[in-house]
Amino acid sequence: MSELDELIKQIEELRSSTINVQEGKSHTDPEVVDACHELHSALDRYQGMLMRITQLRL
Repeated sequence: MSELDELIKQIEELRSSTINVQEGKSHTDPEVVDACHELHSALDRYQGMLMRITQLRL
């Protein structure tokens, strides 16, 4: 499995986990904020990988 595929899998798992954590909690709950931050960090890494791939193809 490529690094990109692994990251996509991680993002899917974090997304699901974030949805579960949010149930019945405020958006400002520390656990929700932490889960969202972790997902956001993974999405930033994904965007960076896509940008590098695009640059290599030019």
